[in-house]
Amino acid sequence: MDIVNSTTRSRMMSAVRSENTLVEMEIRRRLFALGFRYRLHDRRLPGRPDLVFPQYTAVILVHGCFWHHHGCHLSEIPQTRRDWWKRKLLGNRRRDRRVVSELHDRGWRTLTIWECSFRRRGTRRQSALDRIAVRAAAFLRSRRSTLEIPASEIVIRGRTGG
Repeated sequence: MDIVNSTTRSRMMSAVRSENTLVEMEIRRRLFALGFRYRLHDRRLPGRPDLVFPQYTAVILVHGCFWHHHGCHLSEIPQTRRDWWKRKLLGNRRRDRRVVSELHDRGWRTLTIWECSFRRRGTRRQSALDRIAVRAAAFLRSRRSTLEIPASEIVIRGRTGG
């Protein structure tokens, strides 16, 4: 049972942003301060990545663990309408895999930053975001094709995988 009424829940869900989230803007600010220039949500690329670095042929995807069904402590499936949520979240996950594959096929490198990388117990948010920005900068300068922060922890039906 939900702890709020349906009107309140609807208002709360409509406030969830898909672009220009606070975390995305904090990452952008840090990378800009480190000298990186980027484009935002390029419609020409699959999935409209959050940050696009043409000079480095790389993109950064900032993923909320719940909506992208990471499999960590922040991505538990709600108790109500479980079948609907499973289909929805697993569909999001499949789309994410397809988007990353299409980006790689086009020669783009991908960095995925998961929400749990800065929202763990005992983690200082600002310090964690600083460390993530440094890791992102290192990724951009590297030749790695893909990186996830933190590494994928997905468990679906008892199997580990991505």
